[in-house]
Amino acid sequence: QVRLAESGGGLVQPGGSLRLSCAATGSRYIVGFNAMGWYRQAPGKQRELVASMDSDGSTKYVDSVKGRFAVSRDPAKNILFLQMNNLKPEDTAVYSCNNADGSWSWGQGTQVTVSS
Repeated sequence: QVRLAESGGGLVQPGGSLRLSCAATGSRYIVGFNAMGWYRQAPGKQRELVASMDSDGSTKYVDSVKGRFAVSRDPAKNILFLQMNNLKPEDTAVYSCNNADGSWSWGQGTQVTVSS
């Protein structure tokens, strides 16, 4: 059973940066062997997939984060990262990782708050 644990969130001013981490456990072959993504859910809104990385390393982003967010991974450590730059107040949300289908059990997520 895959377990996911996100970390790295916090309070940051507009224009600031954060790097999120998602540690996957339950198998040695998770990150790098599955298409995975970063999701976010803002208060009162549905969860949305904002960035993903396929098993071949190709990446996709929603338009609202293109050029500001970058997903990367360390398969040896089973960790997925999300580098977030030039953060905006509308990026405020709970960020979670999962496979591209969102079918694994969800971790607790990590809160990102962008505010001055």
